[in-house]
Amino acid sequence: MCRWFAYISPTEPCLLSDVLITPNNSLSHQVSEHYLPGLLPHGQEHELDDSKDKLLRARNSLLNMDGMGICFYTSASSNFTKDCFGSRPALYKSTSPLMNDFNFKNLCNNTETKCCFAHIRASSGASIGQVNNHPFTFGRHAFMHNGVVASFTAIKRELSQLLTLEEYAHIQGSTDSEHMAALYIHHLTEARGAASWEEEFKIGEMADALATTIADVLRVQHKVLGSEPDSPPVNPSSINLAVTDGTKFVAVRFRNHETEQPPSLYWSDTAGVTLNSKFPDRPDDASTNFNALKKKEEHGKHIIVASEPTTYKEKEWHLIKQNEMILVDSDGSVSFEPCSFDWTVR
Repeated sequence: MCRWFAYISPTEPCLLSDVLITPNNSLSHQVSEHYLPGLLPHGQEHELDDSKDKLLRARNSLLNMDGMGICFYTSASSNFTKDCFGSRPALYKSTSPLMNDFNFKNLCNNTETKCCFAHIRASSGASIGQVNNHPFTFGRHAFMHNGVVASFTAIKRELSQLLTLEEYAHIQGSTDSEHMAALYIHHLTEARGAASWEEEFKIGEMADALATTIADVLRVQHKVLGSEPDSPPVNPSSINLAVTDGTKFVAVRFRNHETEQPPSLYWSDTAGVTLNSKFPDRPDDASTNFNALKKKEEHGKHIIVASEPTTYKEKEWHLIKQNEMILVDSDGSVSFEPCSFDWTVR
């Protein structure tokens, strides 16, 4: 499965290289290395015999070499354009592995932001190319996915019928993920009758649109696959999603199976201090950064949500429960909501 990383703070910018390159388990290293506390014992992944552990290992240990993308929010455009306000997403995508991309490293070394999404891809069938790399943006809204929609090619046409022409025309690639992104935008704007993807929405509206998107996918699966005698069986889908408008953030860890776990997903409200090179902590050991510019207590409120912890300090990270949604409002406050539906595979 893919891996992704999200950072958001109302006040504290991060340097992209601090969170995406420097740590030993940064997203750049998760192409082939994995750290999954609470799911798999660290350093013993290849010695597991239990079938449940093998399934978790298989779902979380693929080589993520099929493309990468980062989205960081910047207010640059608002300083030059009359009708543009607030931060908007800037995208960089490549088909090269992160550590082999000179431009990526140079960009990260010189870019700070209060909100970023980053994603490395393991293709579930769609072709390899920049247009299929996450994150996907619609106006000021960004979206990314880890997992797979079961039998997507069989339901793609029916799912596309739910979109407006403008939403469907904005899709550039062929992934299940980008179609879900368009469906999310559809529900986000439809609920309020909004006409522009540049509008901001309340955190509850974002959470409702994300839940409705998942419900639509499951409903269409059962409608299409349940009505055709020769159709494949309705298998469970793994749908770890993240959405942001640059100031608010919602993510969900979801799989519609009674016992099987979704791909891993963790959150932290302290790891950003450890990752930030302005502060004394280091992400990989107990030593002190004597070149720190600030005290630990000076770091602002923030939230990180990631497929894997990017520091080896296990106490900094919390595993998001199966079928649970995390909501981060513009003031940095965090809440959780259940996300469950009737279409559960047993």
